[in-house]
Amino acid sequence: MHSDSFAGKKILLGVTGGIAAYKSCLLVRNLVNLGAEVRVIMTPSALQFIAPLTLSTLSGNEVIINIFPESQVNGVSLKTWHIEYALWADLMIIAPATTNTIAKIVHGFCDNALTTVVSALRCPLLVAPAADMDMYSNKVAQSNFAKLKELGAHIVEAEKGHLASGLSGIGRLADPEKIIDAAEIILSGFTRDLVGKKILVTAGPTYEDIDPVRFIGNRSSGKMGYNIAKAAFLRGAEVTLISGPSAEKIYTDINLVKIRSASEMKQAVDEHLKENDALIMSAAVADYRPETKKNKKIKKEENIAGIKLIQTDDILSCIDKKNKIIVGFALETDNEIDNAKKKLSTKNIDLIILNSLNEQNAGFEFDTNKISVISRSGEVKSYPVMSKFQAANQILSELHGLL
Repeated sequence: MHSDSFAGKKILLGVTGGIAAYKSCLLVRNLVNLGAEVRVIMTPSALQFIAPLTLSTLSGNEVIINIFPESQVNGVSLKTWHIEYALWADLMIIAPATTNTIAKIVHGFCDNALTTVVSALRCPLLVAPAADMDMYSNKVAQSNFAKLKELGAHIVEAEKGHLASGLSGIGRLADPEKIIDAAEIILSGFTRDLVGKKILVTAGPTYEDIDPVRFIGNRSSGKMGYNIAKAAFLRGAEVTLISGPSAEKIYTDINLVKIRSASEMKQAVDEHLKENDALIMSAAVADYRPETKKNKKIKKEENIAGIKLIQTDDILSCIDKKNKIIVGFALETDNEIDNAKKKLSTKNIDLIILNSLNEQNAGFEFDTNKISVISRSGEVKSYPVMSKFQAANQILSELHGLL
């Protein structure tokens, strides 16, 4: 779930001539559903892949293709429409962006409606390239991508995967949801302030097995941790996500380490923390596990209530924190601030994020959360209920001040 960052925003979507153009339909639909007004500009070659009527119907607006009208027999009043569009937009997204269009933008060509509008833009530009792997990896194309960044454009890099040519490799258009996440980062005023940083994030629950069928777990969905990992990646960090069992999806660019139990979580954190600058421990790690795991399913007639529980390792207390920034989480139901501050002190960490189960639409399983950020000095910054993606970005902004 996204916040209201898109409500009332004016977004230009540029569509160029690549097979991934069909995904622009998903972008338009989702942006409109989020409350944005969308206008579409297509290059002439994009018409070979998708009909403008489709994008016009989804956006509710005319689709621009040509700079000039097909006929002037009956007169025409064009005015300076390209300037009007360029001034109208809060954000322009080009997805998919071919290497041809990127080359034109970098070198100032204005030979179609899309590149003409780009030349007059005052708003941020978000570009999502797509091409076959050899085209994408071509030295000239890579040089143009770098120049586009130098010119101030935001780029959502292509992903690895199966390509239209039948090859597998880099070049596939980024998932539309990732492009929308990147757009929200820009519209919310966050920047790529984590470039060069390596961040380790934990997410989800741990499951402590009783037997091959049953386990001890909790209601954590992993939504908070996954959103932190996504936001950190989009803000430029190299991200490793250690996740317990979760149905959430993560970007393919992020190193995902799957675990199940608290002991596996601890082992993964110990292994990866040394190469990272910070740890954000948002996982809901089980406090107890069965002393022994049965190899066979325990029958009803047996005394399952008599299972002996022992404490799991306290990861935050055990890890080597030297030269690392450590962020912990506290989920409380009473004396929330005091209990969170106590945890901050006893765990000897830099920040603690308080989640309250007393707030409506906050905590486990919700797409929204209400957080308070508590620092070593005892300062408390409380935020209203917001999407977990927005909450993730607030946490990262607090972390950035410590890195």
